[in-house]
Amino acid sequence: MYSLHYHFVQCVKYRRKALTNPLVVDFLKTKIHNISETFDVEVLNIECDKDHFHLLFSAKPSLDISKYINTIKTITSREIRKNFPEVKTMLWKDTFWSRSYFIALIGQVTLDILKQYVENQGKYASDEEYKDQPN
Repeated sequence: MYSLHYHFVQCVKYRRKALTNPLVVDFLKTKIHNISETFDVEVLNIECDKDHFHLLFSAKPSLDISKYINTIKTITSREIRKNFPEVKTMLWKDTFWSRSYFIALIGQVTLDILKQYVENQGKYASDEEYKDQPN
């Protein structure tokens, strides 16, 4: 028996606002779900903001986390650029994701609070806040 829950955050390179199109966001979520199935990972929640996404997932202790994360980054980057060529105009060269990311084990006590936080990504920030920020 295990109860390992993770919080993973990945930003677009240079925090470019490349996740504003709902079709791109849905595509990203679908790809992450598909990849997760092959790794026997249970996706608890995925939500996006304009320049990053949060993924909550549960996995067995035997999961090779770096391989899982690198697979997500590689496949989603390639497939988003291929299926949504307009996204390339927002990127620096051909790089979609930042090299760095955040991942943490989360305790069961805070899981509901963290789920609520992830669900609310992008819902409260007005578009006015982003107009003054450089891409």
